[in-house]
Amino acid sequence: MHHRPQHSDTDIELRMLMEAIYLKYSYDFRDYTGASQKRRVLHAMREMGCNTISQLQSRVLHEPAAFSELLQFLTIPVTEMFRDPTYYAALREHVMPVLSTYPSLKIWVAGCSTGEEVYSLAILLKEEGLLERSIIYATDINPQSLEKAKKGVFPLDSMRAYTENYQASGGKRAFSDYYTAAYNAALFDRSLAENVTFADHSLATDTVFAETQFISCRNVMIYFKKKLQERALGLFHESLCHRGFLGLGSKESIDFSAYGPRFEPIVKRERVFRKL
Repeated sequence: MHHRPQHSDTDIELRMLMEAIYLKYSYDFRDYTGASQKRRVLHAMREMGCNTISQLQSRVLHEPAAFSELLQFLTIPVTEMFRDPTYYAALREHVMPVLSTYPSLKIWVAGCSTGEEVYSLAILLKEEGLLERSIIYATDINPQSLEKAKKGVFPLDSMRAYTENYQASGGKRAFSDYYTAAYNAALFDRSLAENVTFADHSLATDTVFAETQFISCRNVMIYFKKKLQERALGLFHESLCHRGFLGLGSKESIDFSAYGPRFEPIVKRERVFRKL
C-alpha cells in the first residue's frame, strides 16, 4: 500500500532551490512564507524560460547572472513616498524631538528597496533641522533596487499621490520644492542623499554594523517566517542605542516576539517602539 507523499514535487523543488541559493550565495529565503514565494518563483520560472523549478535551480547555480535576475522576482518592491502618512506624522511628533537632543544621528532604513522611504525620511529630517547631523544607512539585499535608490529618480506621474501623502504627514513646504521635473521623471534634490550610505545587507545572514538611534524597517518582515523575524528583531535591538526608536510596517507586530518585552510602544497604532 502506497502512502501519499506529504509534499508535492513543486514544494520539494522549491525547498531545494532555496537551499541551493543559501549554500551558493548566502541569501536566505528558506524562512520566507510559502504562498507568495511559490507564486514569485513560478512567475520567474516562466519569465526566465525554464520548464521546471529544477531547471531554474540549475541555471541559478551555474550562472550568477541568473541569480541576480531571480532576485528581482523574489524581492519585489512595493513602495511609495510617505507611505502611510500617519506613520511619518507620528515620527514628526514623537521621535524627531528626542532625536534632536543627540549631537549626531545614525539612522538605519533596513530593506530600503528603491529608496522612496529614504528620501521621505531625509525630507522629514531636513524639515526638523536634523539632516545635516544625520548619517542614514539605507540597506537592501537587491543590488538593482539600491542602484535605483542612489539615483533618486521617480516617475513623475507618482508625484500627485506622493504630494498628498506628504501633506497628510504634516509636510511643511511645497513638495515640489524637493524635486525637478524632467522627461516624465522627478529628480530629487541631491542634497537629500548627501549623508546617505547605500549598502547591500541581508537581515537573514549579515550582522550589525553601527550603533543607531532610529531604525525603520517597514513591510519587510511580513515576508519572513518566525525564525527570521526573530533574527531581524535581534539585530535591531543590538544596533539601537539605549532608548533608541524602531519603526515597523502597519501589518507588523512584535507582540508575540521574544523581543516584545524589550521594546515599549510609543505610538502603537503606527508601530513606533522604543528600546527599553
